[in-house]
Amino acid sequence: MIKKEKIKDLHYSVTGILTADEIQAAADKILTKYGEDVKMPGFRKGHVPLTVLRQKYNANAMADAIDKLMNGDLEKYATEKKIRLAGAPRADLGKCEIGSDAEYTLEFDILPTLGAIDLDKFTVTKKTTKLDESEVDKALENLRHARSVAEKQPTEYKAENGDTAVIDFTGYIGKEAFPGGAAKMHHLVLGSGSFIPGFEDQIVGHRAGDKFDVNVKFPKDYHADNLAGKAARFEIVLHEVRKHVLPELNDEFAREIGQETVEKLREHIRNILNGQYIDAAQSEMRNELLDILADKIKLDLPDVLVEQELQMAKDEHEHHHAHCDGKCEGDCKFDEKKERKDAERRVKLGLILAEWGSANKVEVTRDDLQQAIWAEAARYPDPKQVFEFYNKNQNALTMLRGMIFERKALDAMLTHVKQKEKAVKPSELFEPAKAK
Repeated sequence: MIKKEKIKDLHYSVTGILTADEIQAAADKILTKYGEDVKMPGFRKGHVPLTVLRQKYNANAMADAIDKLMNGDLEKYATEKKIRLAGAPRADLGKCEIGSDAEYTLEFDILPTLGAIDLDKFTVTKKTTKLDESEVDKALENLRHARSVAEKQPTEYKAENGDTAVIDFTGYIGKEAFPGGAAKMHHLVLGSGSFIPGFEDQIVGHRAGDKFDVNVKFPKDYHADNLAGKAARFEIVLHEVRKHVLPELNDEFAREIGQETVEKLREHIRNILNGQYIDAAQSEMRNELLDILADKIKLDLPDVLVEQELQMAKDEHEHHHAHCDGKCEGDCKFDEKKERKDAERRVKLGLILAEWGSANKVEVTRDDLQQAIWAEAARYPDPKQVFEFYNKNQNALTMLRGMIFERKALDAMLTHVKQKEKAVKPSELFEPAKAK
C-alpha cells in the first residue's frame, strides 16, 4: 500500500510498504499456478506440495509477487488520484528479505490534463486555385513522354537533350581510375540531371561511335568523401543515340491509358489535378494549425516523453551520419538545444491531438488503415512486400495508426476554426513552407 507521495509538477515519487504476509501469499499463488505444470522426481504432475515448490522456486516467485503487488498498488493509486502515467515507472526496492516487510519507491511522470480549446478563436488560410488548362497539357505531354519509343538514330545524328545516349564510361581522379566510376552500355537520358553537373552537357553534340573525354568536378557535398570537390576525367565511348518518338495524342492513345477519348482523358487529368490542389491546400492548413496550437496552447510536458523523443532524434542522427567518424562540421553536428526544442514541440502537439481527438471521438477504422497501406504499397514496384511488412511488424502498424489518428484529429479541428480563403497560383500550393 502506498503511504507517502512527493509531487512536483508532473513528476511523482511515491513510497509504499508490502507486508511479509501479502508478499508470501502472492508468491504462493504464483507457485501454485506454476505447480500445475511442473515435473519433479517423486511427484505426479500437478501434485508437487507447496512446501517443496517453496524450497526450490520461492525466491523467483517472491520477486514476481513484489512486482505484481507494486503494480497493483500503483494502479489503485492512479485510479484514486485520476492520473495517467506517461511511461513505465522507475522502481527502487530497498533491502528485501524473506519473512520481512518490503519498502519500495516508484518514480514516474503523469500525462497533463488538456483544458478546453476554443478553436473558434483561431484562423487559418485556405488557399484556393483555378486549374489552368496548360497544366492539363503539361500532364498529357508527360504521359506521351512516358510512353515514348526510343528509336536508334543513324551515325550522322548529333545527340540532343532529351535523347538517350548508350555509353561506356570510366572515371579517373588524376591518372587513377576510382572504384564505382565505370559502366558498360549505360543508358543515360541527356538533360535528366542524373549525373554530375556538366557531364551530360558534354555528350550533347556527339555522334554514335565517338570516343571522347568528359571533364567535371564533383560537388563539395557529394556523398562519397573520397570524391567530394575533386576534378575528374571520364573516358566515354558513345555506342548509340536514341531519339524518343512520342505517340500521337488521339483516342487510341487515350484508350491505352484507360479512357475512352482524349476529352475524357483530359477530364480525368483535371480531376486528378484538382484533387492534388485540394490535398495540398488541406496539408498547408494542417501545418498552419499545428503552428497555432504549438504557440497558443499552454501545456506542461512530461520529462520522460521529451527525453524519449530527444533520444530517438539522437539515434536517427547517428544513423544518418555514421560515416562522419567524428569529422563532421556544420549540419552534421547534433544541435542539442534545437533538437530539444523540436522534441518538446512534437510531444506537445502529440498530446494535444491525442487528448482532443479522444475527447471528440476521433477513430481510426479498418478502412482507414487499409487505404493508407494501399496508398503506400502503390509507390513500390512490389506492393506485396509492403503488406507483408505491416502484417509482421505490429510496431509499424501502431505508428501508422497514430499518424492517421493525428491527421484525422487535425482535419476534425479544422472544421471548427475560421478559414480565410486566399486565391493563389497552382505552383504556390506546392512551394516549400518558409522557415520561421
